[in-house]
Amino acid sequence: MSMPFYVAPEQVMKDRAEFARKNIARGRPLVTGSYAGGIVICAENASDLLHKVSEIYDHIAFAGVGRYNEFDQLRIAGIRAADLKGYSYSREDVDARSLANQYAGILGNIFTHEMKPMEVEILVAEVGATPEDDQLFHILYDGSVVDEHRFSVLGGEAETIAGRLGEAYEQVTDLGSAVRAAVAALAGPERTIAADDLEVALLRRTTARRAFRRIEGTELEGLLNA
Repeated sequence: MSMPFYVAPEQVMKDRAEFARKNIARGRPLVTGSYAGGIVICAENASDLLHKVSEIYDHIAFAGVGRYNEFDQLRIAGIRAADLKGYSYSREDVDARSLANQYAGILGNIFTHEMKPMEVEILVAEVGATPEDDQLFHILYDGSVVDEHRFSVLGGEAETIAGRLGEAYEQVTDLGSAVRAAVAALAGPERTIAADDLEVALLRRTTARRAFRRIEGTELEGLLNA
């Protein structure tokens, strides 16, 4: 009788992490930033139908990079969880932190117990009354949660893009400058990204119940060319 092949648990986890990181880096990154008027989320995405950025609930948005079908399943699960909690208790009880914790549990469980980890990184953003009240939770493929401040970068070349975004964000004062800083950070110094290849959404700092809206078409072109 042959002995089963043994692989150390540490090596298994290392291989899974490397697999997830490599495949996530193949996709196009996404950036988000908080400013006086709200939270801007900007992704390089040429598709008009397959969205990386979506509304989850009232003042909360979801964004994902990596394998689309996997982070879209997480988006749907988040909407259902938020709706159930809001219906069972109150709408004010639905918050980004609890959703981020649920996502972390799902991703961590899959990373630990399944053969293949999910090839995704996701963001849960909630706009507050002031920029200091904004919540940006970056959840990694292994269930790790990072509480970001001011801005966050998901996907490949995150450190390089974050460096460019940090420099540009010192000049952000309004929606236009926030969008231009995000797009410039994504593009880098050697290329430009057309409005048709971008997906941009905004969580407005408003007292209205729903804060999420998309920025597209002539409005986006005007902001980029201002």
